[in-house]
Amino acid sequence: MPRTARIAPKEYIYHTLTRGNNRQDIFREQSDYEKYREILRKYKDKYKFKLYHYVFMTNHIHLVIEPKKEGGSLAEIMKGINLTYAQYYKHKYKHIGHFWQDRYKSIIISKDNYLLACGSYVELNLVRAKIVEDPKDYKWSSYNTYAYGKKDQLTDEHPIYKELSKNETERKGKYREFVKGMLKDKNAMKGEMDKRVIYGSESFLDKTTREYKIEAVIKPKGRPKNAGKKNK
Repeated sequence: MPRTARIAPKEYIYHTLTRGNNRQDIFREQSDYEKYREILRKYKDKYKFKLYHYVFMTNHIHLVIEPKKEGGSLAEIMKGINLTYAQYYKHKYKHIGHFWQDRYKSIIISKDNYLLACGSYVELNLVRAKIVEDPKDYKWSSYNTYAYGKKDQLTDEHPIYKELSKNETERKGKYREFVKGMLKDKNAMKGEMDKRVIYGSESFLDKTTREYKIEAVIKPKGRPKNAGKKNK
């Protein structure tokens, strides 16, 4: 897949994906997940970013992050987190060589219902991977904060979620129904984020692509499918 320019102004929300090199496991035991969570808290305190959704999978990590003007850039945030965890892992397991697979991937997310959809995509990774049937049964994600009010010292509830209802109990119920609907109607958005650079409404895509001169979707390399064929 071709690289795209890293466009990361602070006023946007980003869905980031970081994989282990060659899709190798990056967590071997529970203490590794706990260490990564500890590192996230450390860099939240340092760089003042908001963490809206997350999931720690065996060989990759999804984070939905909003850098703030008074804090660090997305590049500083991700470099700090990834470098610190890689150093921890390499020391603990005597790992030699590359730890992360290339650089992290980031997608710009609009601040509307597309953020809710992105959050459900992140939290439903567990279901797509057939690790659990219900996302509530997985410990290392933000789902239970939104769906059941379980605080984890990581998740910042975003305004779009709070707009679901003024009543907290009703809001949590609506979120559970929203995620259930995404799973049922859109197959957990399988493949939705694979080649995206921007995720949002048509007007948001148009505004952002024009402003930063980037494509909303990464185009495959090579000749077009019908290249070489003469028009009849």
